[in-house]
Amino acid sequence: MLNKNTLFTEIKYFTEKINFKSITTERKIILQPLIDFIQLKVENQEEIQLNLICTHNSRRSHLSQIWAQTAAYYYGIKNVFCYSGGTEATAMFPKVAETLQNTGFKIQKLSDGNNPVYAIKFAQNQLPIIAFSKTYDDAFNPESNFAAIMTCSNADEGCPFIAGAEKRIPITFEDPKAFDNTPQQAEKYKERSLQIATELFYVFSQIKK
Repeated sequence: MLNKNTLFTEIKYFTEKINFKSITTERKIILQPLIDFIQLKVENQEEIQLNLICTHNSRRSHLSQIWAQTAAYYYGIKNVFCYSGGTEATAMFPKVAETLQNTGFKIQKLSDGNNPVYAIKFAQNQLPIIAFSKTYDDAFNPESNFAAIMTCSNADEGCPFIAGAEKRIPITFEDPKAFDNTPQQAEKYKERSLQIATELFYVFSQIKK
């Protein structure tokens, strides 16, 4: 059963604009190992733990974590737990929170400082996703039985081995950081968020329950 009607209204409208035809054959091949990993876990009735990783855990890994958790809920795939991390900790870039807020996510800032903690909700009666920058092996993240999803090429090349990962799957995205402090910044963050949402919704749409 789809849970789309219980998403916040703006997110529901956003998901209706998602078009799987925009995903190239090459990208579908890249996404297939993640589909296979999730499908096997579903068939074995095991928890599905995904750790989305990029260099600074500031942009792409957070967008990926939040959209993956939302997609799992949308398609009614149970026992999915999404995390994120970096090869180093910095802070979730404020434009990421703003982009998600503009899409309809409800965001509460739980703490200030150099590395703020955010609670991000996609549906009224679902637990919020706790978002802050951390290393991929932070105590907040799972120690074992997870898939490490490498969302940037630097982290993919810089971390050939992720301790505790059951599977390591590179699904890299272009960094919207390249457009920081330019007139295209808002548009490019929105574009990257839409690409990540589209691809992760496609992944969960392929899972047979």
